[in-house]
Amino acid sequence: MPSPYLIFLLLLLHQFTAVSSIGVNYGTIANNLPPPAQVAQFIKDKTIIDRVKIFDMNPDIIRGFANTGILLSVTVPNGDIAALANRRAARRWVTSNIKPFYPQTKINHILVGNEVLHWGDQNMITNLVPAMRAIHNALKRAGVGEIKVTTPHSLIILERSNPPSSAQFRTGWDQNILAPMLLFHRQSKSPFMVNPYPYFSWTPQNDRFTLFHRNHGIHDGPGGKVYTNMYDLLLDAVFTSMWKLGFPDVEIAVGEVGWPSAGDPGMTQTTVDNARWHNLNILKKAGSGVGTPLMPGHRFETFIFALFNENLKSGSIAERNFGLFRPDFSPVYDIGIMRGQVNIALRQSGGGVVKPAPVPVTGKQWCVPKAEAGNAALQSNIDYVCNNGINCGPIREGGPCFDPNTVRSHAAYLMNFYYQAKGYQSYNCDFSGTGVVTFSDPSKLDSH
Repeated sequence: MPSPYLIFLLLLLHQFTAVSSIGVNYGTIANNLPPPAQVAQFIKDKTIIDRVKIFDMNPDIIRGFANTGILLSVTVPNGDIAALANRRAARRWVTSNIKPFYPQTKINHILVGNEVLHWGDQNMITNLVPAMRAIHNALKRAGVGEIKVTTPHSLIILERSNPPSSAQFRTGWDQNILAPMLLFHRQSKSPFMVNPYPYFSWTPQNDRFTLFHRNHGIHDGPGGKVYTNMYDLLLDAVFTSMWKLGFPDVEIAVGEVGWPSAGDPGMTQTTVDNARWHNLNILKKAGSGVGTPLMPGHRFETFIFALFNENLKSGSIAERNFGLFRPDFSPVYDIGIMRGQVNIALRQSGGGVVKPAPVPVTGKQWCVPKAEAGNAALQSNIDYVCNNGINCGPIREGGPCFDPNTVRSHAAYLMNFYYQAKGYQSYNCDFSGTGVVTFSDPSKLDSH
């Protein structure tokens, strides 16, 4: 009979076949940030971040990421858009701004402006799609056509978003700007990039929905879909709007999403705990492949905002506190993106055999239900785990962990399996406050 460890390992290998991919926005509106080369080395050596997005064409930053293997998205300033609609100007721009750095720096996206429909003047908006086409053609002519061209949008592009089935793009922009842009994305196989911030939709009334806490959900009647968080709702509102224009096949990328860890007096939503929980869920969504109700099984290229707190940003205190890190590289909070915390990193080895990476855990650890956790909460934990990629066959009738046939026993097995499979990270044993990590082998798991 196979050993319990072998059974666990086989189940684990069945469930996880890839390491999560996550990006970050590297803003520089600050006077206390470390040099770009040091930032690039920190990201490469100390984090699992594999792609970075910047808001300009700063040559020091672009050069700093050379030979790191990190994917870099660079941004054409909004003020340069009109000039780059000219084909010759676009070719000169590629020659001066891309060719000197590529491929040593793995530039994978050129972003033409930032939230142009939101902040740009009419001249910028009119020339946006022509500039995207001109730069794309210039890249192909220069022999670097694998670099994709896109532009990030705030959700001001939506006329309405809730419920997602009623969503549509703003009248005027839909046919005149967004339909030609989506056609360009289809033809060039580049992503349509949006910035779906649940933070900007927060109210005291929708706090749990916006922050990924358990809630009754929003039912979208016509399609029978149920939304349990604002992030999925916003992404599906974008998808529905694209579908109504005839472009459901175009890939969606998430250019910015984040939550501030501090804010002005009275901004009760801007806390370290809320920022951590929000961005933790964004990270899990990016890597899980669960997708959304209208896009099940879909993985979105995702860039969290932001890498650093930026002390010179204007506006409220919140605007200066979106960072995952302080300027000295110390984390503002832990969402598991430091390399020492990534414990289950499966890799493909020779001969096609998938092996688990070593798990750097001091001593044995288990995740168990708290003594005060009731059956209703534990059943909810079972449902959550089973709906998030874990094989629940072992607790079904006839399975090796069916007995004892109690909610608590089944929840204990699945909570612990989820915790271990996700890399022994403490937040994966939280389960809305019903789980706890123990260093004592719980007797109920001895046979599992």
